[in-house]
Amino acid sequence: MRSNVGLRARRRVATALCFSLALSSPGMGLSARGAGTRDDDDRKPKDAAAAFPTESPIKHVIILIGENRGLDHTFGVYRPKDHKDTISNILSKGIVNEDGTPGPNFGDAQQFAVAPQPLFYIGAPNDAKTPYNTSTSLMPQPNTNGTPTAQSATSPPFLPAVLTQPPFPDPDIEPQDAFKMTTGASGLPRGVLDTRVPGAGTLPPGPFLLQGPILTDDDYTGDMTHRFYQAWQQQDCSVANATKRNPTGCLNDLFAFVMATYSATNNSQGNEMGFYNAEQGQAPLLKRLADRFTLSDNFHQSFLGGTGANHFMLGTGDAGFWSDGNGNPTPPPSIANPNPRAGTVNRYTADNNFSNCADPAQPGVKPITDYLGALPYTVKSNPCVAGHFYMLNNTNPGFLPNGARAPGNALPPSTVPTIGDLLNTKNISWAYYGGAYADAKILADEAVAANPTNPSLSAAAAADPAHALGVAYCQICNPFQYAKSIMGDPAQREAHVKDTTDLIDAIKFNALPAVSIGKPDGILDGHPQSSKLDLFEAYVKNVLDALDANSDLKKTTAVFVTWDEAGGYWDSGFVQIFDFFGDGSRMPLLVLSPWSTGGRITHSYGDHVSLDKFIERNWHLGTMSPRSRDNLPNPRVGPNDPYVPVNMPALSDLFDAFDFSKGGSNRKFIED
Repeated sequence: MRSNVGLRARRRVATALCFSLALSSPGMGLSARGAGTRDDDDRKPKDAAAAFPTESPIKHVIILIGENRGLDHTFGVYRPKDHKDTISNILSKGIVNEDGTPGPNFGDAQQFAVAPQPLFYIGAPNDAKTPYNTSTSLMPQPNTNGTPTAQSATSPPFLPAVLTQPPFPDPDIEPQDAFKMTTGASGLPRGVLDTRVPGAGTLPPGPFLLQGPILTDDDYTGDMTHRFYQAWQQQDCSVANATKRNPTGCLNDLFAFVMATYSATNNSQGNEMGFYNAEQGQAPLLKRLADRFTLSDNFHQSFLGGTGANHFMLGTGDAGFWSDGNGNPTPPPSIANPNPRAGTVNRYTADNNFSNCADPAQPGVKPITDYLGALPYTVKSNPCVAGHFYMLNNTNPGFLPNGARAPGNALPPSTVPTIGDLLNTKNISWAYYGGAYADAKILADEAVAANPTNPSLSAAAAADPAHALGVAYCQICNPFQYAKSIMGDPAQREAHVKDTTDLIDAIKFNALPAVSIGKPDGILDGHPQSSKLDLFEAYVKNVLDALDANSDLKKTTAVFVTWDEAGGYWDSGFVQIFDFFGDGSRMPLLVLSPWSTGGRITHSYGDHVSLDKFIERNWHLGTMSPRSRDNLPNPRVGPNDPYVPVNMPALSDLFDAFDFSKGGSNRKFIED
């Protein structure tokens, strides 16, 4: 294998070639080093994106997306820096104390089991529910599902099987953070009780602290399932349970039960209720950023379920569906059936990825559509169309990283309009920066050359270890890799799909597009079991340090740090229901800019599509389509509850996270 220095050199050459392209298609950026108009005084390239008129002083948006962390999971034990401000979390609600032990209102997080029911349900009958306890009916306990067992001195202890010799350190973090790639293995077998968690084996039926003498946020922890029908069921939504402060009636009290019952082979039981303690040293970078900038405590995953569907919603404000590749719906190769098998408590008949949600006769559909029809407000954005089978769970995009058609059961090329298409209509520059994309593209070329009918990136990585990091590139995370208009067009693909190293270079050389979406590779994304929270912090720090080194660019830049979804972690927040697909649990959203300083907490209801709404308003774009959620109005709230919009369904454009009435601060993102 070649050295990491060699890998970086190859990436820098590729980056230079990409940036040497002139403006030859809508939205294409300027050269990082050579092209573009230069300032007369210092010979630096001008900031081309700054020339476009915007609603605010912000000329650049960077969205950084981690994996699978919820709001209560990361900021559940957090006190706002300004004591006059408030936050909705398990500490403020008295569910836990500041040391993470059960608080006086711990019962508000009570988890339940449900007696067998004849059909799938999303709101369990109250008379069929029994509370877990610590004696006769123990809540499923945390385990080491997928957690790496042994440490490594030279590479991450958790790796895809083919990635036995990755670059070390990962080129997308700074050298001083490289040691985090070699620490955190459990020392325990996989799939056993996680005895690192204090009290594991006898934990009461509610949230528990992921901190102890041998457990920190630098440790890998067990993962859990987070799929569409499971997530609906975990939220336990019924209008019979609705209140003024919770008009959707979602109780969030079946998180542990569903994981223990939906599958005979599921090994992720018990991890859903874990949380970190930001007031006792965990998630230190995220806490510092919250203390100094703005944190939303009412920002949600837009799609119930996992990574692919949520990224797709971020890119489109809509859901993907199986088609002929030209926008015409066709039946998928498999259809979901979450109805329980005979003789089981809740074991799903067919845990597949697609449903025709316009047809209430289809398995699993009627309980959701009946609930939507009973809500105390009119659901205006229900996107289910007759004859369409929508993607509910992770399905590979129809294109490989190099633009070739993907084999197997990948989602055929999508014609759903994207935020990229909308930006292109106004020649607004934009790019998606995926960690390890440059290597993934090389592997895709090699895979197609080796086997045109069934190309395999894993096989290519085994044959080319110098580019094996490419298998850690997340294909389902890139919403534009699904899009025929972007990934199926070589010029668009070259202009708008890039690597994290390209993002860092764009910041350094004043070639940052107006809109940038950054996604780390699978080693750094913070995903439980396969990554760690501090590795995602290291990725974020690398980007913020690059911005701090370009103070002029930073003055016009806003960075949004969020996650793809809560990853199956339990959360105590209110959930607004928009349509068949969501919303789901809260996730953190950090808003970092010269106009969002002061350690504020903002409460306006948002989800992934709020990021699109911010872009659309700031650059005067309109909406992506008549169907997309960005058509929803901004929330209005009453005097006594900042979390529940009185005009539901409603979705924030995030402008309230900023104060543009004052001159922007130029304080560093990362203080020395």
